[in-house]
Amino acid sequence: MINNKISLKWASIAMILLMLGKTIASFGQANGSPKAHAAMAKEIGFAQGKWQDIVVLAKKEGKYIFVDAFTTWCSPCIQLQKVTFKDAAAAAYYNNHFINYSIDMEKGEGVALAEKWNVNEYPTLLFFSPEGKLVKKQIGYINGKQLIDLGTDVLTAIEKK
Repeated sequence: MINNKISLKWASIAMILLMLGKTIASFGQANGSPKAHAAMAKEIGFAQGKWQDIVVLAKKEGKYIFVDAFTTWCSPCIQLQKVTFKDAAAAAYYNNHFINYSIDMEKGEGVALAEKWNVNEYPTLLFFSPEGKLVKKQIGYINGKQLIDLGTDVLTAIEKK
């Protein structure tokens, strides 16, 4: 009888801990928190929407914007998407420090933005202030470490101003 009470007590404690763990793990997903998703992501998370929506989000969060300006036929663009943007360290850094946005420069709004931003080589990586002002442009393929270095250089230059 005593063993049954002890077993029941431990089973109850284990069930409570299990439920608590699941609740904590799903908290970020349940409340839609981008920070929670970023911490768990294994690749760079790119925001969806029109450019103006991205600027509004960046202003709200006080973050700079990282833009992957690509085309579907560009081999280095595909390599960025398959390798660099899935680098765990780069993903953690960019998801924490930037609003990330990826746009096909030959479709929809991308056509006008390519002209506005003077993008005619691919891939082009762009960095904008939270207000949408271009602050840095990088052309060509880079790996995860180089992407982190680039982002660090952008943010460091801003802090020095």
